[in-house]
Amino acid sequence: MRATRDISDRDDLDVILRRFYGAAFADPLIGPFFTEIAGTDLEVHLPRITDFWERALFRTADYGRDAFAPHAALHSARPLTAAHFGRWVQLWHATVDGLHQGPRAERAKAQGERIAVAMLRRLAGPDAATGGTGGEAGADGATGGGGFVPLAALELRSAA
Repeated sequence: MRATRDISDRDDLDVILRRFYGAAFADPLIGPFFTEIAGTDLEVHLPRITDFWERALFRTADYGRDAFAPHAALHSARPLTAAHFGRWVQLWHATVDGLHQGPRAERAKAQGERIAVAMLRRLAGPDAATGGTGGEAGADGATGGGGFVPLAALELRSAA
């Protein structure tokens, strides 16, 4: 059954984020960043990241943390690449699409893409290849040259 309503409140964000992190933690490409390198405790992380998304979508939460610092620490431990951020975007899109549709859901997906590109460029430099959000992907899901995983290659939308 396809989702038919838009993201409406913090409770919706909690469901989205729990489903997203369940997929992200289990993902062979990005999961180790959460489970092995960062040792993320979801119950500690969830209220913080929910504040972040509540502020981004509703402007109702107070989020005063530095979202870049933890990613810089991860990048120092093991470099984050365009493929990692591309996979994050794929899982984020699949999760949002599996639960909601509407203007806020579209804004959440667009914001996720902007955040991923901005983080990648801050970590890898302003000339970091992102591969765009369209185009063809190879068998491994990456664009030629190891760039950003194109959203056109997304096969998870219906599986979320």
